Amino acid sequence: MDYNQAVVDLCAGGAGAAAAMKPLMLHTVLFCPVVRWVCQELRACGVERFFVVCDENWRKDAADALKEIDNVSFFTTLRDALEAAQGDTVVVPGPVVPVIGEHPRAVYAADAALLRTRLAEGLTLADCPADAPAVRPAGSVTAAFLPVPDAAALQEAMPLCRDLLLRRLALAGVTVMDPANTYVDPRSTVEEGTVLLPGTILRGCTVIGRDCEIGPNSMIRDCRIGDDTTINASQLNESTIGSHTTVGPFAYVRPDCQVGDHCRIGDFVELKNSVLGDGTKVSHLTYVGDSDVGRRVNFGCGTVTTNYNGLHKYRCTVGDDVFLGCNTNLIAPVTVGDGAYTAAGSTVDKDVPAGALAIARTRQENKPGWADRFFKEKK
Repeated sequence: MDYNQAVVDLCAGGAGAAAAMKPLMLHTVLFCPVVRWVCQELRACGVERFFVVCDENWRKDAADALKEIDNVSFFTTLRDALEAAQGDTVVVPGPVVPVIGEHPRAVYAADAALLRTRLAEGLTLADCPADAPAVRPAGSVTAAFLPVPDAAALQEAMPLCRDLLLRRLALAGVTVMDPANTYVDPRSTVEEGTVLLPGTILRGCTVIGRDCEIGPNSMIRDCRIGDDTTINASQLNESTIGSHTTVGPFAYVRPDCQVGDHCRIGDFVELKNSVLGDGTKVSHLTYVGDSDVGRRVNFGCGTVTTNYNGLHKYRCTVGDDVFLGCNTNLIAPVTVGDGAYTAAGSTVDKDVPAGALAIARTRQENKPGWADRFFKEKK
């Protein structure tokens, strides 16, 4: 049979049955709303349309959870959803989570007319027709659907859910060094040849390229990571990192950053809303915020883009092949031209022409005997 539509009942079963309580299918498992993961699994086995039953109190939450799933319609009652369905229909009659194992009657398929008849007769749809086939997604590791009657059961099922995802990664050529300490969101993908070290957490719609090394102790949320890139003991959020790049240890990448290929983002570096061109190196103890940085730029230790004056934020622009000396402060808005240098300890508040050297510090003055007199007074 060709099952291209599904009715998903968020109102039925468990602690979510009351309109005032959050439906279990809107709770998260491995950072993902359960209903999102269930619909993702059903879509993988050919379901194209989803009729979701949800109380008005939780309609926005459900819509947010399913915003990346196409062809979703919402209904207040199960009866209305079944009226919209025609022909063979997959039914999710209560809270379930995808796991490895045998749970064939938790999600099933039946003719929509038969389902409407059973509902009119007062029969529960949780008791599926005897001849209804089980539905399992296609793929190297198929998923069964485990019923979860309450929040405690959902929490207990999380290790089983994690096992399913990590088994799929292993069969796809991904090495997971310590499965008990690795957490992967079902919305995330990892390409062949990548190694996930202990303490790795992948959240949201993260995409990891081929032959990467992620971890140890790294959390990546809604990011796209290129091939052959290393992320070591760092946190990355809503950003894009190129190929052949290293990040960390102890780096913090905030949202809306784009880091190019062959870059180096080192220890205790923070990036925010910035673009860094290919080959740029920010090795340590540096903040780059609201900046557009060219290729092959070298940030000396302690460099800061001072982008905020307490009222407004401004951008810095740094050209290609720039060398920023240690402890340089760039007072935004300011532009440093291609190939320019800044002397260590400079506070730059005027544009620097291409190829120029910017020195913005007072001339050193030595006071002979001052230290000797100071220490004598302390005694």
